[in-house]
Amino acid sequence: MTKTRVRCGTIFIAFVAALCFQAVSAQAIYEDERYVPETDPLVLEKLDQWQDLKFGLLMHWGTYSQWGIVESWSLCPEEYGWCERTKGSNPSDYNTYKKEYEALQKTFNPVKFDPEKWAKAAKMAGMKYVVFTTKHHDGFSMFDTQYTDYKITDPKTPFSTHPKANITKEIFNSFRDQGLWAGAYFSKPDWNTPTYWDPYYPPRDRNVNYEPEANPEKWQEYIDFTHNQILELLTDYGKVDILWLDGGWVAKTPKSDITNWYEQQLVNNDNGYLKNRIVNQDIKMDELVEKAREKQPGLIVVDRAVHGKNQNYLTPENRVPEKPLPYPWESCIIAGGGWSYSFDAEYMSGREAIHTLVDIVAKGGNLLLNIAPS
Repeated sequence: MTKTRVRCGTIFIAFVAALCFQAVSAQAIYEDERYVPETDPLVLEKLDQWQDLKFGLLMHWGTYSQWGIVESWSLCPEEYGWCERTKGSNPSDYNTYKKEYEALQKTFNPVKFDPEKWAKAAKMAGMKYVVFTTKHHDGFSMFDTQYTDYKITDPKTPFSTHPKANITKEIFNSFRDQGLWAGAYFSKPDWNTPTYWDPYYPPRDRNVNYEPEANPEKWQEYIDFTHNQILELLTDYGKVDILWLDGGWVAKTPKSDITNWYEQQLVNNDNGYLKNRIVNQDIKMDELVEKAREKQPGLIVVDRAVHGKNQNYLTPENRVPEKPLPYPWESCIIAGGGWSYSFDAEYMSGREAIHTLVDIVAKGGNLLLNIAPS
């Protein structure tokens, strides 16, 4: 083994320690490996540059990190072993658990937050861009949004008085100072906002809990809320290179696709029970992307797992394709445990990380390695 390889492995291990990271298994992504090429020349130029970056950092961080649990998913009433409720005073009672989960806002106070240290470690590890969870499905905003009180800068959050309270801005600035690109992870579903999960009804699954087409005004409020938050990030947080949108089920879905989905699901389901539905949730993505690129010309948009022109590159989740793919792609892979911090995570070695990176780059892709702060 050469000295360079030893040094790279050491830097990776040190980086893991510096961030105190982890996570747990997360949602399965229903990837559709069809690709619609971009036509905007500024975006095409940016995509070419992005494909040369090769190595990025993904960070899942939020109030859930205090409990060391899977991010957001324990709030979702779908039966999965990887997101069972284990924390709180009475995890067997959903309503009690949800209140206590949301009350984590009142104790989230990461006073040792040091984004400059993280950015320097990422640069030393050879990373060229960062994608940070500005908001996950639970709806807690890690930035100073003006559209909800469920955020890091609200007075109910103790960290709101800290000089670096606007965490997203601090992370973006620190990583840009080290020469890295800034990417904003943003969840299209928001399980805290009453225009997505209306408190009049209990949540049924990951989807909106009312019928958008029967409640067009309420759904339009949610569209406006989502667009406004994203445009905040693209207006007040400096140069943003990548808009990385998660929650692929929030999408315009034709009736024929809905019918085909249910037919396929029921082939191997004798009793008719489905863990989740598929619902037409037209978030007006074309309109949003147009407005976004007025703010940030050349912006790369990744509307994950939604076939169409707004998925500028594809994102195989926790896997490496067997062969090169004929379009831009990025494997997002957890370094250990899961996507968010957990107390007992076991991490890949520096050697394993390097071999994974080499395998991906040799096939023409990028590696977005997830390392979650505590």
